[in-house]
Amino acid sequence: MASVRSLPRMALVITLLAVGAILLVLEIYLPGLIAGILGLLCLIAGVVAGYYQFGAQVGTWLLSGVTAALLLGFSGWLWLFPRTKLGRAFISDGQVGEIRAERPELVGQSGVAFTQLRPSGTALIQGRRVDVVTEGALIEKGTAVRVVAVEGMRVVVRATPAGDVSSGPGAAAA
Repeated sequence: MASVRSLPRMALVITLLAVGAILLVLEIYLPGLIAGILGLLCLIAGVVAGYYQFGAQVGTWLLSGVTAALLLGFSGWLWLFPRTKLGRAFISDGQVGEIRAERPELVGQSGVAFTQLRPSGTALIQGRRVDVVTEGALIEKGTAVRVVAVEGMRVVVRATPAGDVSSGPGAAAA
């Protein structure tokens, strides 16, 4: 006869847990976190009701089961979501971070300072404008320069004697 009396109490716990699980699943499709928060509150209420109605042993089993189900469900969602059409809409396929702006072919090339280099500016090298920096010294506009290093995106130049401009391959005319 004791088990018949516990049926309404058990129905409350099972209903709270079922409604909580359903609301958490609906949160995937409903924006706003309301269904998710209500679902978590129902799960917590179901576990608390289990502790209150059936004691510490049953409550602990319910808490362990709900925690395991939440972890398993979240892990499954993390695995499944990126594979769905909706998940792919949120994931970028573009590459990030590689500009590939290095220009090692410029080392040794000669050109002319297109702007005053103090210490950065623009030079005409191989007939194209290139952003450059000097080794530290000011270089006036129109001065012949030679590329001495390419460090990542930095093109380092040094002033050269005026007659040395035409000696480099692909040199630009002043």
